[in-house]
Amino acid sequence: MQDDTPAILGGRPVRPSGPPIWPLPDAGVLDALRATYGNGSWGQYLGPNVPALEAMLAEAHGVAHAVTCASGTLAVEVGLRALGVGPGDEVVLGAYDFESTFLSVHAIGAQPVLLDVSAENACLDPTGLEAAITPATKAVIATHLHGGLVPMSEVVAVAGRHRVPVLEDAAQATGATVQGKPAGSWGDIGVLSFGGSKLVTAGRGGAILTRRADLHQRARLALARGVQQWGALSELQAAVVLPQLKELPARTAHRSKRVERLLQSVRDLTGLKPFANNVSESRPAYYKLGFFFEEDAFGLSRDEFVKAVRAEGVAFDAGFRPLHAGRAGGRYRAAGPLSRAETAGRTVVGLHHPVLSLGEADVEQVAAAVRKTYRNAARLREAASSSPPSAG
Repeated sequence: MQDDTPAILGGRPVRPSGPPIWPLPDAGVLDALRATYGNGSWGQYLGPNVPALEAMLAEAHGVAHAVTCASGTLAVEVGLRALGVGPGDEVVLGAYDFESTFLSVHAIGAQPVLLDVSAENACLDPTGLEAAITPATKAVIATHLHGGLVPMSEVVAVAGRHRVPVLEDAAQATGATVQGKPAGSWGDIGVLSFGGSKLVTAGRGGAILTRRADLHQRARLALARGVQQWGALSELQAAVVLPQLKELPARTAHRSKRVERLLQSVRDLTGLKPFANNVSESRPAYYKLGFFFEEDAFGLSRDEFVKAVRAEGVAFDAGFRPLHAGRAGGRYRAAGPLSRAETAGRTVVGLHHPVLSLGEADVEQVAAAVRKTYRNAARLREAASSSPPSAG
């Protein structure tokens, strides 16, 4: 009989090789690296790769313009500047979000206005948006997170009634479809990221998408320093993004199939509730596969679960803390209670995406690791409670 001892207690890991290292080997990227080295464009300020990438991004998202830059975080800041947001203005965003989004608002002197999030997927909840908008509101940021999608048609409709522009942050959702349109194409500005862990990666990088010529020009000017750009994407980075973008639709479909299989394999486990997207004609990209972790039902704390399943070789992580947690009240305005964001901060866990790009057997290992942890919850809880507290 196979030993069922959890790996964290000395047993054999379900996945001894551990999580796959990202990025995965990619023949198209290797060919692109060789080509850009061969033609010398890898070391040029102004070569063919960045313009080609910007044209491909615009076409893929059904917008007129794309501007690449050094990171998704910079893309948010530049996007806000292009929208005319400045000191003293207010920007509405979900109270559960990546911290850099909050800091990008502060970087231009504006005030974050935190709105509670959906109980279904921890993304911005548009039902409270109307009440959050004031005469000082100059933008709304809607961020797709952990495989969760914001119902963008509702956000755009509410913001449009007040003539407030929308920045759609699709840094975690490159390749996703939201209500029949590419993620990043709904807002006045859309933002993508090519960071080292992202679905399409150049190690660092980002992009700004827009249909509007005036916003395109402002974004270019915001990045300009004389005849050069600061925060620009390099020719070498653009070269490796191009082949990944071509493969993105097929890879997104592959991840979706793996997610469907995984969710079937763990659907009977109490205490692990997958994010739900109640939006039609939509498909997440699954940078993360998000769950709400219910401690009492599963029998472990969230931290105990994450440590145990990671010891089995599977890359689960705890989610973000709410943006208002630990911050002085003067750094933001709360647009009402933020209880669902606080719940998300305590309960969200996410499976990192690389394993979803592999085979069905790999996904079965993920399910096996989760099920093994579930079976041994009492044993793990007992071991955790009997362990001496860490020093400091």
